[in-house]
Amino acid sequence: MFEEFYPILFLLLVATVMAVAFTVLSVLLGRRTRLGKKFHPYECGMEPVGDTKDPVPVKYFMIAISFILFDIEVIFLLPWAVVARDLGMFGFAAISVFVVIILVGYFYELARGAFKWD
Repeated sequence: MFEEFYPILFLLLVATVMAVAFTVLSVLLGRRTRLGKKFHPYECGMEPVGDTKDPVPVKYFMIAISFILFDIEVIFLLPWAVVARDLGMFGFAAISVFVVIILVGYFYELARGAFKWD
């Protein structure tokens, strides 16, 4: 029944076994260094300056969330575009509601100033 999936399952099994084997071999055969300098960040041969735990401004997160939102929109729109003729008026109405919801979110972000970089 599922014979056509055996090569894919075999490939996944081999990849998993190899990943686990390489990880175990690395732990068993790798050198262990307990020097303090190993855990310092490397910055182009220069001594590290300042604290690395500076907070990231919220505007970066807003751009990232907006990107994910509109990326997911494309993931839903492309398959719909392929079968748009087969879906008829119901499919058009459904995707129109989806696009309107996305546009409302976009204009809400625009009104809140999420895209201002000042």
